[in-house]
Amino acid sequence: MEHLRAKKAAEFLGIGQSTLWLFTKQGKIKSIKLSDRVTVWAKTELEMFVASRSTAGASNA
Repeated sequence: MEHLRAKKAAEFLGIGQSTLWLFTKQGKIKSIKLSDRVTVWAKTELEMFVASRSTAGASNA
């Protein structure tokens, strides 16, 4: 399973790092805390988030 740090995860989603942290705090995206200073996101989790966002956007159209 591939994991991404904050910068790469935000780039993958096309959002800023602060938005990534906000979505994580809101529980929209799950993160994995490896240590006090290291948090990663599973690429599969990010892909599911993208899929859910595109599905939600399509139903609102």
